[in-house]
Amino acid sequence: MSVLVEFAMFPTDKGESVSEYVSRIIKMFKDSDIAYELTPMGTVFEVDTIEEATNVINNAYKQLEADCNRIYTTIKMDIRKNKSNRMKQKIESIKKKIGEVNAKA
Repeated sequence: MSVLVEFAMFPTDKGESVSEYVSRIIKMFKDSDIAYELTPMGTVFEVDTIEEATNVINNAYKQLEADCNRIYTTIKMDIRKNKSNRMKQKIESIKKKIGEVNAKA
């Protein structure tokens, strides 16, 4: 099974810039063996079960819980049986059809 998750989580009580807090969550991913990709609007990760996905979200929350009184979260999940490595496969499928797809920065 593949559980592909896109989520964003940040405090709403810490002012206009919250990268200090988001960085805590990204460090959590860096210190793990979870496949993830940071985007300007959130983070995408892939795990094998829904339980793992919800544990990751819970652990992300714990990175902020101690000193944040209000935390905003959006979560999208795509759960598919009999598949894996979909983070890369989905992008490669588009690239095969039209070539490179990332915007120029």
